[in-house]
Amino acid sequence: MSTTVPIPVPEALAALLRAHHGAAGHAFVTALPALAADVLDRWALRPDGPARHGMASLVLPVRRADGTPAALKLRLVTEENAGEPIGLRRWGGAGVVRLLDHDPRTGALLLERLDATRPLSALADDDTALRIVAELLARLVAVPAPAGLRTLAGVATAMLEEAPRAVPALRDPTERHLVRACAGAVAELVDDAGDRLLHWDLHYDNVLAGTREPWLAIDPEPLAGDPGFDLLPALTSRWDAVVVTGDVERAVLHRFDLLSEAVTVDRRRAAGWTLGRVLQNALWDVADGKPTLDPEQVAIGTALLEHRWR
Repeated sequence: MSTTVPIPVPEALAALLRAHHGAAGHAFVTALPALAADVLDRWALRPDGPARHGMASLVLPVRRADGTPAALKLRLVTEENAGEPIGLRRWGGAGVVRLLDHDPRTGALLLERLDATRPLSALADDDTALRIVAELLARLVAVPAPAGLRTLAGVATAMLEEAPRAVPALRDPTERHLVRACAGAVAELVDDAGDRLLHWDLHYDNVLAGTREPWLAIDPEPLAGDPGFDLLPALTSRWDAVVVTGDVERAVLHRFDLLSEAVTVDRRRAAGWTLGRVLQNALWDVADGKPTLDPEQVAIGTALLEHRWR
């Protein structure tokens, strides 16, 4: 029987899990205190600070039996994040948080401790932050994807099947045209979807200060595919810095050029796969019952459609 004091589930995390994952999210919330106590006991960990959470996981600062600081990540395992331990093992801590242990039965991850109070988004200079995330992204996507991950080819094929049914749900004819154009760009690339190890969600808040390296990526949702599909989260990071320039299109293209050059990908392919991410987000919005698209997605999609053939 566990002797660990029960870990409370933050109300914000519980609400997110129930809203986005329905019955599975509710079941995970209900089981989370017992799960935390069980893993803490089995891995001989003791809590060492306030818990933090993302959209679908609780992260507990802990110390191992020998006093080493670490972070225990308890997550609702989904199709998107199931490959996280596979990807972390393949990267081996190079530019990314190091995996210390993994429990396949529960999905729990024991990770090296980073400084959660210092995300890259706290860096004042946006250009510096963008260059840091670009350098990390270049390192991550240089690695061949291991076996066992979902593939961009599969994701893209599913999007192309869904797009014709989703388009009529959008209220604005311009947005319907944008989604069709994004689907057209993906259709041109789907037969050569790539084999690199993608992070899939590398934005400023998914980069934390470390000690082994100044900055390390966290929370990958690994995918095997083309590096161009990995640019969008960085493009949308700190969107207010794009808007404040007064020329959104120019700022988007500046960011896109910096990222695509850092990752050394073909600009045309990178634009096409970034339009694929705009398509993915649009399909999710429609699935959530939204009749209009996020303005930043429209701005990025429009800018790249205008300029991707240069």
